[in-house]
Amino acid sequence: MKYLLLSLVMSAAVPVVQAQVQDKPAEADAQKAKPKTKFQQLNDEKDELKAQYDLIIQAQRTKAAQLEAEYNRITMENKFSSEKQQTDLKQLKADLEKAATENKLAEEQLKILLGALNTEFLKISLENKLAAELNRKMVSDLDRQISRLKLENDLKAEKQRDVAIADAAEKSAIDLEMKRLDLKERQFKIDKLAMDSRADKLNSDLAMRSRKEEWKRETNTEPVYMAEPYKEGQLVISDRRIALNGPIFNGSADFVTDRIHYFNNISSAPVFIIIDSSPGGSVMAGYRILKAMQGSKAPVYVAVKSFAASMAAVITTLAEKSYVYPNAIILHHQMSTMNWGNMTQLKEQLDLAKEWERRLVIPVAKKIGIDMETFRKKMYEKNSDGDWEEFGDKAVDYKWATSVVERIDETGLVKNPDAEGASMPKRMLEEKEDEKGQRYVSLPRLQPFDFYFIYNPDKYYR
Repeated sequence: MKYLLLSLVMSAAVPVVQAQVQDKPAEADAQKAKPKTKFQQLNDEKDELKAQYDLIIQAQRTKAAQLEAEYNRITMENKFSSEKQQTDLKQLKADLEKAATENKLAEEQLKILLGALNTEFLKISLENKLAAELNRKMVSDLDRQISRLKLENDLKAEKQRDVAIADAAEKSAIDLEMKRLDLKERQFKIDKLAMDSRADKLNSDLAMRSRKEEWKRETNTEPVYMAEPYKEGQLVISDRRIALNGPIFNGSADFVTDRIHYFNNISSAPVFIIIDSSPGGSVMAGYRILKAMQGSKAPVYVAVKSFAASMAAVITTLAEKSYVYPNAIILHHQMSTMNWGNMTQLKEQLDLAKEWERRLVIPVAKKIGIDMETFRKKMYEKNSDGDWEEFGDKAVDYKWATSVVERIDETGLVKNPDAEGASMPKRMLEEKEDEKGQRYVSLPRLQPFDFYFIYNPDKYYR
């Protein structure tokens, strides 16, 4: 232990010596200022080394004293810990002995309790055996009572069977009679059902025949509504069609404009004005039709199948889009009218006619790309009467119409035109006899620019 303390002291003193050795050059530098003899220098060094040694010894003694005090403290702590462990061990032994004594006491008490329980168990077993014996006796008594009651019930049941057999025989007789009556009633109902079935079948056949006839009166297909109804020479017309045929007057203007307004209230799908043949008519009535067309939310298109002249030609040309068969005829000419009155009145009527011409003809001339005077001159270049007519394909070249159509699909005509109640045109001509006794028929008057192409070697048709 002492060698260990000495080593620790020496290791702690080494830094002190090193520090003092490092300070030695500084002192030497100070001594250089005074010249000394070699002996004095050695004595000084000796004294210095002795002082350093004394310091190291003092430091080692101090460290050794500290280590010895720490050793004594640790020794005392170890001694105190050992004494405490011995005291704890004695306490544990005392607790163990106490627990062993308590366990022995508990075992004695348990033995006493088990003895009491065994005595109670024997008592309960005896009581159960006594109860079982009493139950067997009670069950035996009950079995005897049940046997006696069963015999009594069997006797009563036999008597009831005899009564039931008698009742069943009487009921069977009544049921048999009821079944006979029921059979007759059912047979009657079957006969009635058969008659009703035959009557229903006849009524059904009549109703089916009527419905078939009603079904045949219509195509039972929906009209076709197309935003762009014209494509590659084909025009598809829906049921939003308005016929404009014959002269244009207030009645026909009402007919057309009312339907334009009605169709607008349904949707914005295209509306079609179909002109089979119209010679034109009232400028005021025609202007109403034009304004209804121009104010329509839905586009209004015109299709000419045979002939459109004058006001009808103006409506065709001024339409947003117009379609014509290639052999339909469109005719433009100056407005004409009949006037009467004095010179002043005639002049006023002429001025009014010129104003109407300006209001109607200038838009037509502008639509086809020329002025009104050029348009008027061309009318007389084409015809000495000023009636400029063109077939449909040529009319399209002059911009009187938008397109030529080769086929028109009337998808809106869904009702059978030959159905009962439909208006039937007069197709048969009345046969007559002339003063020579020869029979003939009078042909109806042709429309403008129309011709009869008919085989008539015996002049039957006149």
